[in-house]
Amino acid sequence: MRCHSIASDKKEALVERLLDAKHSSGLSFNQIADGLQMTNAYVAQLFMNQAQLKPATATALKKLVPGIADADLLAMQKIPMRSFDPSIMQEPLIYRLVEMMQHYGMGLKHMINEEFGEGIMSAIDLFVEVKKIKGKLGEDRIVLIMNGKFLPHIEQKKENNTA
Repeated sequence: MRCHSIASDKKEALVERLLDAKHSSGLSFNQIADGLQMTNAYVAQLFMNQAQLKPATATALKKLVPGIADADLLAMQKIPMRSFDPSIMQEPLIYRLVEMMQHYGMGLKHMINEEFGEGIMSAIDLFVEVKKIKGKLGEDRIVLIMNGKFLPHIEQKKENNTA
């Protein structure tokens, strides 16, 4: 158990350094995303150490955010331990996103199955983007775009089992 705690502590320290470097750059996730030609949500995942920085992108990221230490750039290029701290559920925005899925999830599931058949939306081959728009009354509104690959469930016939 202590090993996991050390890994968690290291990841938390890395994320803190990355966010400090981002803050020092004065750039937003949107600006960094534009500079890297990536989605803003993917760039945020890189800074949360939830996605792997590819070597070809590391140089461009270093130019945009020069405060990222070389050792941290190398750490970002390792396959990350994707995880989350369960206390994140206490953060109001995260709680509301989960609440949205609790309310809309079954309807979305049925609509996707009706449109595509039995299957799921990939969380691996998924593009996520966050946009800000103005509502009819001039209020700020959040648009979350999730563009995921459909993965059909297959009938498991013995003849197709390659194991």
